[in-house]
Amino acid sequence: MKILSTRILANSILLLILLVYTSCNDYLDVVPDGVNRLENAFTMRAQAKKYLYTCYSYLPRHGNPSHDPAIMGGDELWTVETTDFALFTYNGVYIARGQQNSTTPLMNYWDNMYLAIRDCNIFLENVASVPDLEPWERDYWIGEVKFLKAYYHFYLVQMYGAVPIVRDNLPIDVDENEARVFRDPVDECFTYIVQLLDEAIQLLPPTIVNKMDEMGRINQAIALSLKAKVLVTAASPLYNGNTDQATLYSGNGTHLFNQAKSVEKWSLAVEACKEAIEFCEQIGIKLYVYPGNAQYALTDTIKTQMSLRNAFSEKWNEEIIWGNSQSLIAEASVRAAYPRIDTRYADSPMPRQSYGIPLKIAETFYSQNGVPINEDKTWDYSHRYDLRTAITTEQLYVKTGETTVNLHFDREPRFYAWVGFDCGMWYGQGFYNDKKVSELFYVANRMGQLAGKTGPEFGPVTTYSPKKYVHFENIQNSVSSYTIKTYAWPVIRLADLYLLYAEALNEAIDSETNRTTALGFLNRVRQRAGLLTVEESWDNFSINPEKYKSQTGLRRIIQQERLIELSFEGQRFWDIRRWKTAPDLYGPIEGWDYNQSQAVYFYRKTVLANQQFRLKDYFWPISNANITADKNLVQNIGW
Repeated sequence: MKILSTRILANSILLLILLVYTSCNDYLDVVPDGVNRLENAFTMRAQAKKYLYTCYSYLPRHGNPSHDPAIMGGDELWTVETTDFALFTYNGVYIARGQQNSTTPLMNYWDNMYLAIRDCNIFLENVASVPDLEPWERDYWIGEVKFLKAYYHFYLVQMYGAVPIVRDNLPIDVDENEARVFRDPVDECFTYIVQLLDEAIQLLPPTIVNKMDEMGRINQAIALSLKAKVLVTAASPLYNGNTDQATLYSGNGTHLFNQAKSVEKWSLAVEACKEAIEFCEQIGIKLYVYPGNAQYALTDTIKTQMSLRNAFSEKWNEEIIWGNSQSLIAEASVRAAYPRIDTRYADSPMPRQSYGIPLKIAETFYSQNGVPINEDKTWDYSHRYDLRTAITTEQLYVKTGETTVNLHFDREPRFYAWVGFDCGMWYGQGFYNDKKVSELFYVANRMGQLAGKTGPEFGPVTTYSPKKYVHFENIQNSVSSYTIKTYAWPVIRLADLYLLYAEALNEAIDSETNRTTALGFLNRVRQRAGLLTVEESWDNFSINPEKYKSQTGLRRIIQQERLIELSFEGQRFWDIRRWKTAPDLYGPIEGWDYNQSQAVYFYRKTVLANQQFRLKDYFWPISNANITADKNLVQNIGW
């Protein structure tokens, strides 16, 4: 490869285009640290392995609000605008507030993902020349990089829709016109992504053997599961017969979004989900269930909550299919989710609870009977904001003698496991005997209370916190010390795969057989959550008992189940887009009035923002600079 200087690159319009779409000419951008020339990167195994890890290094930092738009860029979490805890400096917050633009797009991954794809191509083109690499390991590495290349294309498709496919890097002496590329139709993008994944699956090991050193590396289970997710996405309304995108054509006149819905795409998704589930279960992946505490005989209430909390935050538990080891949930994210609950450290600046869960998200969780609270004929939905005082039998949910709203009573276990709220119990953090209730922690969010507002940069902005992020064994040791258990962000876990399968089954063929199978996988997730089956819940408690018996009704149940089970995991952001339900779900961001100290005033709804979701918000804008550099590109609708 011809090596050109950075100065020449800067002065060449052609090479500016190539920087995005072709092999890089400045080796400092692509060769790992310690390798002084590109041709030296593949002269021995040790250097080639560094290049392999360079290909991994582009993985998005899932769960990190400065990198992942699905955390603060949607309607699931909110934050105070004056926080000094850096949350409001994250561009996702501005996306959520409707400030995306095409001049300098917020959280713009276009260039970075194409750099990643370029480096993957360089690796694939050169790894065969490494002399001291065993054939089995070469195949393994090729499988990993093909997976990464597929994932980077998929991430681009989720963000931008139809994108240019980069199968191979262009040669350095390519004609300028050849370097300018067109956007490929979304169907072709998905086909290519699946092709890469199929090729990777044949080369990857079933699972990771060296769990001490290599957890997070790609294996067959991850690749099969991503293939399932990709095919479900391809079959979803945003990409399958999306007439809202009818006016979007490529620069060469190609229609970028198909206009006729294909049920066959759902059938392909069914097969992919089935294959992934069977493979994962065969190698021992299963829904996490908390084994209990050897020191204390915990109640079923707390054991169920721990099964739910740990399914997400227990590092490398048996439910995790893919945890992104590039994105560890560490102190900053935990502090943003954690309220002050320990009176010994009342003045500690460590807990910030800068993440706030909007009221509408708190209301999404089911009643204790496993149906939506506005459908439960035994749950008083119309008086959900009325005040109620907790009694002793409710002490593992709400503090005895404290007054809060009806909304916080008689809810499903996932609400209590994953949502911190005023007067609600926050189990763990150094105290684990649930028989000694006086030692357990409870949240107190009102003005003047321990977890109440103490300054403009502290929460609780909505008064609800994502307890899901905080491992129950984290401990505050002093005013300035908070010991946490880090974990790799779970990108895919088995519950996600079960729900994808249920969704695909319901959409593929409107039949009793498919609905029965779909309900079986829904019920696996619900059983772990301590709920009755869908059939039992709707038959006995819903005002709409026939709902699960139709394709439309079951679709709504499956979608709400995903929004609950995968809450705060960065899934809702993409799900409500691919379902095209975002315009219906966006609206006022509300919470309680955290400037008040008395319950009667505290529990008054406060509107923090009025969100709206427009057609153009389904996809990112391509930056004007990229459009200018490549005249063949066309901008997304509305930008």
